[in-house]
Amino acid sequence: MKSESCAHHYSFAPEDDLEDGEQNPAAGGSGAAEHEDLPYKVELWNAAKNSVEQVLAVTANASIGYAAYYAATREHPDRFVTLRHKNITVSRWNGPTN
Repeated sequence: MKSESCAHHYSFAPEDDLEDGEQNPAAGGSGAAEHEDLPYKVELWNAAKNSVEQVLAVTANASIGYAAYYAATREHPDRFVTLRHKNITVSRWNGPTN
C-alpha cells in the first residue's frame, strides 16, 4: 500500500515582498478545502470597520488562536480586531472610541 502525505504550504510574507519572478507557494493552492482544518482566524479590520484589511493568523487550535488575538490587540491597540471560529465571532477588540 502506497502512503500519501498531505503537505500544506503557507506563506507569511505579503505577496508584494516576493522577488521578481518568484511565486507565492500558497497562492493557487487547492482552494478553500485546504483551510477547513484551520477554523480560527484573527482579523484586522479597516478604520471604518466595514471590511477585513488583513488576516493576521489562522490556526486549528483555540488556544493558539486566542494567543494570536491577544498579541494582535497589543500590537494594534487602536484598531478593530476579531477572533473568529468559522463564521462566529468569538472575541473582538474595538480599540479606543475617541
